[in-house]
Amino acid sequence: MRIGGGAYRGQRLQGPRGAGIRPLRDRVRLALFDLLRDLVPGARFLDLYAGTGAVGLEALSRGASHAVFVDASPGAARVIRENVRRLGCADRAEVLERDAFSALRAFAREGRQFDLAFVGAPYGTGLAAQTAELLGELHPLVPGAVVVVESFHKEPIADRYGPLMLELRRRYGETVLSLYRFVPPGGGG
Repeated sequence: MRIGGGAYRGQRLQGPRGAGIRPLRDRVRLALFDLLRDLVPGARFLDLYAGTGAVGLEALSRGASHAVFVDASPGAARVIRENVRRLGCADRAEVLERDAFSALRAFAREGRQFDLAFVGAPYGTGLAAQTAELLGELHPLVPGAVVVVESFHKEPIADRYGPLMLELRRRYGETVLSLYRFVPPGGGG
C-alpha cells in the first residue's frame, strides 16, 4: 500500500494488522482523488473509519491543510499514528480513537467543520448509510462541503441524507463511491 500522488507519492504505508481493517484498494483510492482533485488543496479533511489512514494521508499528500482520522479500533489508531510519523505530517494530522458517531456529535458541539469527509465504514454493517444520515443531521461541514461514502455495491445508499445531495455515484468492482454535496438549510453554499 503506497501513497499515489502528491508530496508523499510512492511512500509505503504500514498495512492492517488483523481482521476488521479493510483498506480502500489503491486503484479505488486513486479514482477517488481523481474525483476530488481540485477540492483537496487547503481542505480540512475528515477520515471516518480510517483504518490505516491511507485516505486521509493521501489527502495530506495532495495538499489538504489538516486531516482528522477517526477509528474506534486501538490497533487501527496505532497503525495510523505510525503512518503519520513515517510521513512526518504530525503537525497536520489528528488521530481520534473513538467511534464515528460520538466523534461527529463532538465536532457538532464544538463547532468544528470540514471541507471534505470520507466515510469508509465496514461493509455489510449498515454503518455507511447511518453515518451519512448522521452527517446530514449534524452537518459538521462548511457550506458546499463534499462527503464521499464508500459502500459495498449491494448495500442500499440513498441519494439524499437531509442537506447532503448526491452529485455522482461510481462503481469500482464491488466498491461504490457516492459523492454528496452539503447544501445547508436555507440554500447557502
